[in-house]
Amino acid sequence: MPAMLEHVNITVSDPGRTADLLCRLFGWHRRWEGSAINGGHTIHVGGTDHYVALYTGPGGTDKKKADNSYSRIGGLNHVAVVVEDIGAAEKAVQAEGLTPINHADYEPGRRFYFHDADGIEYEVVSYA
Repeated sequence: MPAMLEHVNITVSDPGRTADLLCRLFGWHRRWEGSAINGGHTIHVGGTDHYVALYTGPGGTDKKKADNSYSRIGGLNHVAVVVEDIGAAEKAVQAEGLTPINHADYEPGRRFYFHDADGIEYEVVSYA
């Protein structure tokens, strides 16, 4: 039986800030918000069937960013999001003061990447 990814849980410095950004960029909404493991706080943002859980520990998180995720076992390398209009998505990313990087156009689609305030990398891809 094939499985479908339901959510991913990421530690961020400010779940509210990250939730607001992802909602503005991708048309998502806050699905849930509340207390989480170890006295932390989590906000779920996404659509009906899939979401990103944004977690911070009690009193916030250690502001030190993790080492390079690509060289650490268990590192989160990026979160990929599919959009219909990649040009509009890139303009929205730029309007947030973020810098699109690593543009590519190869089968099966076009893509670019950007980093948020916590250094989390997002891939934006369009198969249109």
